[in-house]
Amino acid sequence: MGVIRNLKLWYMKRRLKDESFSFLFDETPEDEFVAFDTETTGLDSKKDHILSIGAVRIVGNKIMLKDRLSAVVKPSFHINEETIRIHHLRRKDLESGMPIEEAIHKFLEFLGSRPVVGYYLEFDVAMVNKYTKDLIGIPLPNKKIEVSGMYYDYKVGKIPQRFVDLRFDSIVKELNIPSFGKHDALNDAITTALIFIKLKNL
Repeated sequence: MGVIRNLKLWYMKRRLKDESFSFLFDETPEDEFVAFDTETTGLDSKKDHILSIGAVRIVGNKIMLKDRLSAVVKPSFHINEETIRIHHLRRKDLESGMPIEEAIHKFLEFLGSRPVVGYYLEFDVAMVNKYTKDLIGIPLPNKKIEVSGMYYDYKVGKIPQRFVDLRFDSIVKELNIPSFGKHDALNDAITTALIFIKLKNL
């Protein structure tokens, strides 16, 4: 771990306003990760909202399917029909969901100090950070691993023209990852975990 990251973690820990979340700074369990994904009302992290969070734990080369998180958020705002159609979330699913604060708490407890793995991870982390900054005073301190970056590094030496298709479905197809049907936060988190495991072993 670099000196700069150590200093950053020290500074963030001092700003933590809820000591019950100090476990985020515990020693990282060896070879453990959490792949996660969010479903949102749009792609603007400043104005859009989280509809659901899906996450799954990875230990070594195994996805711990029994150790997963699927949290649907009860919105405090109007959700249009187009958003519901895109994410396959029924209105009754949302109405029986949990408050966003509870969903974020559950996610942080599930995550612990493990590195987060994702696709388009910068956006998902930004969406979560909107709430963690208010709830615990800091953004996610966890190490972040972007699978599209891993895939690019894997492919770029094999392609003379240096163009790499980084679309999620293209990566899944190229790596021969099985499909789990509909795109939702948990299924996409599991698929991302499979991509990560395959790439780290290539």
